[in-house]
Amino acid sequence: MQARLAAMDLACRRGERLLFRGLSFSCEPGAALQVAGANGIGKSSLIRILAGLLRPFAGQVESEGAMGLVDERLALDANLPLGQALGFWESLDGCRDAGRAFEVLQLDPLLDVPVRYLSTGQKKRAALARLLNRNCPIWLLDEPLNGLDTQAMKSVEALVALHCGRGGIAVVASHQPMALPDPQKIDLARFSA
Repeated sequence: MQARLAAMDLACRRGERLLFRGLSFSCEPGAALQVAGANGIGKSSLIRILAGLLRPFAGQVESEGAMGLVDERLALDANLPLGQALGFWESLDGCRDAGRAFEVLQLDPLLDVPVRYLSTGQKKRAALARLLNRNCPIWLLDEPLNGLDTQAMKSVEALVALHCGRGGIAVVASHQPMALPDPQKIDLARFSA
């Protein structure tokens, strides 16, 4: 799996507020990076900068390999049953074995349920299933444990460990503790302006 992600001297400004500056890191295949900090410090903004969805105020990001993002925005049609909503993306993403993700994330019983009726945790598991089905070497996970029960949390931690063990990269922004395989750690408070 070809993957590399690096940030050089990143700064993020939202409105009139400089959230962080001088942030640099490098992730090679198999790396896990844990980004911690209080709410509002810039964790989600950093993830969006890494994904290319938000322009940094300063600095640059370099990456090699496709990225998959899981955040609070669920890119599934709320009016479709979950199976059909995920099926739309499976065809675009070239997924060959969607059943594996459904089984691991315990989504099989929910495939006929319209997305709008899913709980927060069920929606998070659906987003993670889409990520698994994309087969991206770089995972950007913004608060991936929000809304999950203990069993689902352990499943997500195991999936991230497996992904990194296969040479993928995982960047996890969370205020919750999460078991990651030998993670690099960034406390955004150290880079706050």
